[in-house]
Amino acid sequence: MADKTTPKYVQLKQEIMQWLNSGKFKANEQMPSEHEIAGMFRMSRQTVRQTLGELEKEGWLYRVQGRGTFVSDTQTKPVHDMLLIGMMTTYISDYIFPHIVRGAESLLRSKGYNLMLSSTDNDKAKETESLRLLLGQPVRGLIIEPTKSAQGNPNLPLYLSLQAKNIPFLMINERYPELDCPCLRVDDEVGGYRAASRLIQLGHRRIAGFFKTDDLQGTRRLKGFVRALREGGLPFHPDTVIPYATEEKATKPFEAALSMLAGEERPTALVCYNDELAVHLLEAVRRLGLSVPGDLSVIGFDDSPLATATEVKLTTLAHPKTKMGEDAARLLLQMIDKRDAAHAGDIVYTPELVERDSTGAV
Repeated sequence: MADKTTPKYVQLKQEIMQWLNSGKFKANEQMPSEHEIAGMFRMSRQTVRQTLGELEKEGWLYRVQGRGTFVSDTQTKPVHDMLLIGMMTTYISDYIFPHIVRGAESLLRSKGYNLMLSSTDNDKAKETESLRLLLGQPVRGLIIEPTKSAQGNPNLPLYLSLQAKNIPFLMINERYPELDCPCLRVDDEVGGYRAASRLIQLGHRRIAGFFKTDDLQGTRRLKGFVRALREGGLPFHPDTVIPYATEEKATKPFEAALSMLAGEERPTALVCYNDELAVHLLEAVRRLGLSVPGDLSVIGFDDSPLATATEVKLTTLAHPKTKMGEDAARLLLQMIDKRDAAHAGDIVYTPELVERDSTGAV
């Protein structure tokens, strides 16, 4: 089964698809009952019913009243005729990723394709496992989000295997620099620049930045942030820029924010790597008895559902999310039709500032 970050119905769907792809169940053969599958995988019958319902809608299974669920005749198609796309992201059920997946799945389903999901949990070793899993399936193409893209690519041989097998693939959010494949990403440097520039316009002169630097999105946002300070004529204070790794996101930024905001020369504004971190740092602000935006302005990134889920509505930079998923699926299908990645170029989205209640003049 897939890792624990993947929703249970998705894990079960992938497992049943492997049964069907491997020929474990033949056309018109009866599937195990909901009760049997629930016991087999220790899942609720509701989860099993949801999964079987989706597979029925997609044409893989059919129900016979009073008898049970059976494998559709479409399973008699040769493996090379199956319309299957693989999608590997760092997360599936968290943050903005459900929107990206939903956008890709919606478009692919309208074109007769099925989507096989895999999550790396932002772990290089799990990326290896996911790539091997997908390479073992009859996928027509892959949509991939690289794992910790600023820390190199230990899985280069597997990516070269994709190219050797003539399996088209593209990357979202970032791309490993040594790979020649299309990439759909936000212009993160522009986002970091716009966030800091807006705070400078509002009169802020001591601005702190928190950036996750094990992926290229974070390093680019940091680069734009520093450029805005330089062009704005602000003195640069290294102690007000906090880089952190994925494993440190729950502790290092929060502790650094508490220390900064309790000091005599505390910052009057924060730029955060994403909305998730911004919401986390709001707790540090509350703990110190400060107010947003009265004492402190805060800007996030991605315009996720979290941006409007707290009592303070976050100013943030927009991420296309659903549109990125749709565009990635559309571009991949074009690559599959042409069988030549040279026909496909990058898509770069310019992030717009979404102003809400968390920013104000000094």
